[in-house]
Amino acid sequence: MKELAGRLAALDPDAGAALQVIAYFDRLIEGRAGLESLVRGAAVLSGCPARLVDEERGVRVRVEAEGTRRDNGGPLDPAWPSVPLTPDGPPAVWLERTGVSDGVHAMVLERAAAAARVVLDRTRGRAPVEARQADPASVEVLLDAAATEHARRQAAVRLGLRDVAAARVVATAEGGPLVEAVPATGDSTPTTGGRRAGIGPAVPVRDLPTSWAAARTALRFTAEGTDQDPGPRTVYADELGGLALLADTVGPTTEPVPDVRALEHAVATAPWAASTLNAVAFSTSLRAAAAELNVHHSTLQDRLVQAEHWLDWPVHDPHGRLRLQLALVLRRLHRNAAR
Repeated sequence: MKELAGRLAALDPDAGAALQVIAYFDRLIEGRAGLESLVRGAAVLSGCPARLVDEERGVRVRVEAEGTRRDNGGPLDPAWPSVPLTPDGPPAVWLERTGVSDGVHAMVLERAAAAARVVLDRTRGRAPVEARQADPASVEVLLDAAATEHARRQAAVRLGLRDVAAARVVATAEGGPLVEAVPATGDSTPTTGGRRAGIGPAVPVRDLPTSWAAARTALRFTAEGTDQDPGPRTVYADELGGLALLADTVGPTTEPVPDVRALEHAVATAPWAASTLNAVAFSTSLRAAAAELNVHHSTLQDRLVQAEHWLDWPVHDPHGRLRLQLALVLRRLHRNAAR
């Protein structure tokens, strides 16, 4: 596309520029860019302030020509060029300029609207529980306990959370936080996109910074779910109980206790040790653990004999099993830094 645009630019500058606009917004969509990035692209490419206004979803984003977001730009002028998000919808994407628009400006409007439609459908268009991540700047303000209540209330409006009674934050291992509305029944499934995730508690929108903090703590108790890093990929902060206190004192730079060092020795000695010990620690019985591992019960017994030798404590009795559970949890906290 870039080479074709270059060739066209030599023959027809407008055609080459239009192709570059198409390629630019296509890259933003492929990179799952947010709404602010799309409006910023429209402003910079057109050389004038750009706006996205979708009253139905509570979206208002305005970016100056140099790329700075400033939402207080005054009323919309019907003389400005604009396009709707849907054929029968109201104007939604605007360029703050007067006079005749050339082909490049028209292409910027068309591609920005198409890209915004993709993002809005993905993040806000289907249900009130959809993850709100299209506006990273507003999410950052909403989750910042140091921000004023007024600023966080405005951010909530921009994210379409004005009339939401309760919401929660999902902290993911890759990418930024997700803010989700929670229905009154509380039976919605969190949006994680298949990533490791910590799920914060449902709280009033004004209290979302506390949900964000709890979600980050819960994320530290997650694991990759592999043989070498077994454990849950999703952890709910509400279900941690007193374990959450461990996150305040244990981290990647903390000196491991002897039980964790013994566990790491076992994991380094045999490729099956981590998954086997995790299954034994958190299954309801040895037979259930054997079924989870897809091994014969006698094979599991043989493995435990070796593992207990490396650990230097028995894992069959309740006390030893509790030590193993705690060692596995501490291992995750050592491996997962605070975010």
